[in-house]
Parts: sequence; structure tokens; C-alpha cells
Amino acid sequence: MRLAIIRQRYTPFGGAERIIENALAALREDLSLEVTIIAREWLAQKYAFRVLICNPFHIGRFWRLWTFSRAACRAALHGKFDLVQSHERLCCCDIFRAGDGVHREWLLQRCRILPFWRRWTLRFSPFHQLILFRERQMFTSQRLQVVIANSEGVKTDILRHYPNIKARIEVIYNGVDLERFHPGLRDEFRLKMRQDCGVAIDATVLLFVGSGFERKGLATAMRALVGLPKSVILVIVGRDRQQWRYLKLAESLGIKNRVRFEGPQSDVRPYYGMSDLLILPSLYDPFPNVVLEAMASGLPIIASKTCGYSDFFPDETLDALDINAWTSALILTIESNNLVAMGKRSRDTAKQLSISKMATAMQSIYLAQISRH
Repeated sequence: MRLAIIRQRYTPFGGAERIIENALAALREDLSLEVTIIAREWLAQKYAFRVLICNPFHIGRFWRLWTFSRAACRAALHGKFDLVQSHERLCCCDIFRAGDGVHREWLLQRCRILPFWRRWTLRFSPFHQLILFRERQMFTSQRLQVVIANSEGVKTDILRHYPNIKARIEVIYNGVDLERFHPGLRDEFRLKMRQDCGVAIDATVLLFVGSGFERKGLATAMRALVGLPKSVILVIVGRDRQQWRYLKLAESLGIKNRVRFEGPQSDVRPYYGMSDLLILPSLYDPFPNVVLEAMASGLPIIASKTCGYSDFFPDETLDALDINAWTSALILTIESNNLVAMGKRSRDTAKQLSISKMATAMQSIYLAQISRH
């Protein structure tokens, strides 16, 4: 089977890329699968896939998206693949993995935090109009056969915004490596990491993991921290080009000494081990890898309603912008002495989301599509 997977850019810190690697590594054991990655930029390669770079000259993000889309579809056509699976919004694919959710829904959520003039410019942005055009074109394409949603929430968003979609939608949750991420990380890393980060052993550590701080809701996490006891520390793993804004916000809120910016990490496991609770007040986050990894590591989680975590624990999700609700929920959770039980429940749920289960579901889709040709 000759499979092409289109993903514009690979980064070793990206959740989508780790999902590609993990799932395909598992699939290669069961299928005679020849995989070609079609990408504009592929910075690292863990497995022996063929990589086809399509990076035409461009200036600006609009032109970059336009030229890559055309080049990737040409490469997919000339490669004569049995199946083309895209992680980008392209009408030249048989399978689309909606790992980034629905762009139209993301714009609606983002408008909630923007002033009127920015909402207006966002609405008429040529770049976002191009993405919306390609999204609509893809979902109504005759070629598209299957859409893989990574949560029920994403499936609901697709059907609400594109009710005339012709492809069938399958919910396949991301898989997590249950041996790499496990509750034993606490014993392995808690003491050393707290010493290295200058965090007291008896402090309560809230962990925030994610790049793109606006979308991930870091401002909400920081504002909620103000109302928590001073023994509660916020550790932030990730990057943002405007990190300086959040440093200024921490200073203005009087929590500068209670916030640790650790930058992006290729291995987040030590931070899971040192922490007591993962918080993710994302504006829109279909099903981030960090949630699965934290669950498998036995961490309690509080996330936003627009995060895929709500598929499993809807009662532990909140509106991304309700600061008072976040503060109250965190105080109640910390003071309940229920963190251990919540962590165990996280781990038990993660056991149902193994990489092999995800690979089996994807294999079923591939084989069904091959039989149609």
C-alpha cells in the first residue's frame, strides 16, 4: 500500500507530528505500508519514511499557504498513491485528519477575546478567507471519503458548520504511549525538577503546556492564579513570539515570582512528574496531545469546554474566559484532597487510548478505502 501523508510543517514539539510517527510506526508492523510524507519543512525524522519536500518560493503566509497547497496536490497526483491523507485543508485527499479542528469554529472562539476592530480585520483577512475557502471546498469535495475527527466535539463542529459534507466522519482518539507516560514519573522527577526550577517541595504546582499562548488560554490561567494561595505555582512549558506580553501581565498581576516560563521542551515527562495538576483553558483545542500524556502520567486535569477532554470528563471543563469559575474550581480541587483519586481516574481512562488501538482503527479505514479502488 502506497500512502501519502500531507503535513505542511514538522516540528519536534508538535503533537500532530508525534501522532503521525506513533501511529505509522505501529501500522508498519501490520501492513505492507510504504509511506511518503509530503511537507514544506520536515525538521526531524524518527522513522524511515520517504520525505518529499514541497517548498516553493513565497513571501508572507498567504502566498506560503497557496503555493504549498498547489505543490502538495501536484506531488500527490504525480506520485500515483493508493491513498492520500492530509492534515491540511486540501481537496486532493481521500482522508482528512481534522487534528486542528474546524477553522470556522476557531475564528468564532477567537473573536470572543478581540476588540471590535480586530474582529473586523480577522473576518476580512485574505489569509483566513483562503483557509475558509479551502476548508469549505474540501468538505464538499467528491473525492474526500473519510474525515477523521479526534473528538466528538470536532465531529459536532464539522456537522454544524458544514451540514452538507459528503464524506463520513469517524472519531478516532489520539493514542498515547502508556509505557513512556506513567504515574511513576512522579517518583522519578518530582524532587529533582522542583529543585532545578526553584520550586518548594510542598508547593502546589499547576502545569500549563502549549505553544501559542493566546489560543491555549495562558492569560486565563495567570489571572486565575491571582485568587489562589501563594503556595500555588504556575509552571509554563511552551513558546510564544509575544512571551514578553505575558511576562508583563505576570508583573502587573503581582504574580511574577509565582510563574515559571520553561520554554519548549522535547521531553515534557519531567514536568508531568513534578506537577500536581494540569490546567488548559484553551479557546479552542480539539484534543491536544498534552491532555493524553498528562492523563497517562496520572495527573488530574481541568480544561476548557472547547477542549477534547470534555468528551471524557465534561464536569471538569469550564468556559475558557470565566476567570472566577477557574479560580473557584482550582481552589475546590486543591482543597478537596482528591488529587490522587483524580489522577488514578485519568490514568484508567488513558489506558483505553493506546497507540495500538488508534493504529487498528486507522488500519481499518485504510483497508476499507483500498478495497474501494
